[in-house]
Amino acid sequence: NSYMGGLMQLERLLSDKVRCLPDKIPFLSPEAIERKLGEKFLWRVGANESKFGPSPRAMKAMQNEIDNVYLYGDPDCLELRKLLANSVSLDSKNIAIGSGIDDLLGLFVRLFINTGETVVTSLGAYPTFNFHVEGYGAHLYKVPYCDDREDLVGLSHAIQSKNAKMVYLANPDNPMGTWHESDKLRWFISNIPSSCILLLDEAYVEYAPKTALLDPNKTPKNVIHLRTFSKAYGMAGARIGYAICDETICLSLDKIRNHFGVNRIAQAGAIGALSDHSFLKWVTKEVEAGKKIYEQLALELNLSVIPSATNFIAMDMGSSKYANEFASKLEKNRVFVRMPNVFPLDRCIRITVGPKDECFQVSRAIKDVWTELKK
Repeated sequence: NSYMGGLMQLERLLSDKVRCLPDKIPFLSPEAIERKLGEKFLWRVGANESKFGPSPRAMKAMQNEIDNVYLYGDPDCLELRKLLANSVSLDSKNIAIGSGIDDLLGLFVRLFINTGETVVTSLGAYPTFNFHVEGYGAHLYKVPYCDDREDLVGLSHAIQSKNAKMVYLANPDNPMGTWHESDKLRWFISNIPSSCILLLDEAYVEYAPKTALLDPNKTPKNVIHLRTFSKAYGMAGARIGYAICDETICLSLDKIRNHFGVNRIAQAGAIGALSDHSFLKWVTKEVEAGKKIYEQLALELNLSVIPSATNFIAMDMGSSKYANEFASKLEKNRVFVRMPNVFPLDRCIRITVGPKDECFQVSRAIKDVWTELKK
């Protein structure tokens, strides 16, 4: 009784915003599932991590930096910012570094959104963004997907009708892997009022066709490009990402960001990764080859795969009920996959594409489960 009374007292000390939030997290981690199952996954293909790992140059740079880990990292990340700025023909003042896109999403919501203002996103899109918006007391308005893509027309109408202060768009998209061509994006941006911030999540930009890419030099000041070293560069565990945006936004971010939030090992790895163009090219080529293996598997099972410009594929199982049953059965067979969490996207299971040997092994596991469920 004393313990419960103390707990209730502590809860009353929470802010009004936090007390009103549901008890939830954006994702259930594979580690948490493994603890529940009591065993490790054989194949971890649900989190879109790169099984190709970091480049040899990035690995060497990080290993060399271990001896200096007793030192704080450069809070300005200046060397990395200069390299990134040079890669997009901008100034280092246009680059902000964070501990992954997740960190930057929270910072930008905090930077721009007041309690009670409206933010627009897509129903079923990356849930961590929603987590930040609700945590800062804003209202979320969600626009359903259209033909398995984020609906640019619907998002545009919602921005206008809801007088939205911010809109989130991923291109290429997570969880479906679909994308919009650059001309469609330019149309969308042209219809966003200057009073609304567009957070353009480009986490999978290295896998995307050139026709889907926007030049950050040619986008308006209210567009923030978000990119990462977690996907094609294979450094998800290092937690490092960046934003390309107007200098004023970067300076304002300095008022609230965690200045020592990006550790020196991650900074060194990112600098090394940027110098290894051939490795990045090899990774993207291998991912394309792996996608073909899963496309062939889907064909054999009389299923379909959603066209993808990412390092994962969404396999259409036909219904949310069957997709959930299939994913649960794979989990029990020590294969970790994820599903989109809303209808009608939840008819799919999402599979990260790794090395060809892994793709063949996972394909065999999927065939085994398919055979078992069809009995």
